[in-house]
Amino acid sequence: MSNIVFFDLETTGLDPGCHIIQLSAVCGEREFNAYILPRRPISPKASELTGITKSRGTLYHHGTPLDTVFLYDALNDFIDFLSSCRPRHRKRPRRRPVLLAAHNARFDAPILARVLQKCYLWEDFQQVVSGFVDTLPLSRNLFPGLHSYSLESLAEYFLYRYYDAHDGLEDARILQELFDFWDPDREDVWEVTFPTNEF
Repeated sequence: MSNIVFFDLETTGLDPGCHIIQLSAVCGEREFNAYILPRRPISPKASELTGITKSRGTLYHHGTPLDTVFLYDALNDFIDFLSSCRPRHRKRPRRRPVLLAAHNARFDAPILARVLQKCYLWEDFQQVVSGFVDTLPLSRNLFPGLHSYSLESLAEYFLYRYYDAHDGLEDARILQELFDFWDPDREDVWEVTFPTNEF
């Protein structure tokens, strides 16, 4: 199975045209995190969840200014990070693609695909990523009957952990920890994986 990189987006809202304000990922001990100044307002609900606000061309997290990068630069750096996570094939020196995993990837993946295409980076992305793993249905398949499948609830149930939810990097870290704890079979993972060429 391909290497799995765990990622999360924080966005200006929940609509399909929302903008990314945080793009984070973890791959073992390696981490990626970028804040992006959006071109549209952040919804009150999104600000309430993430603690991120926008004022006069600056992004703030609970009132503290954040260093931001341009969307194109964040995406380009993200592709470089993903490329560094690609494992080498045992029999051939060629590097294999990675899978990107998110909790509710059916929300995150289309947003990421849209902005990559808009920035003309989609083909570069597809060179290093072969598909997306959705850990939300994975958790439901593996553990039917839980009262909630939110990342916060799963972290509390399996890891006995409370954490800073709706922070992209923390969410990605927790997701990797949960996945490692669950240790799902290859078949379970493939059942909730969809290819990048869906977009």
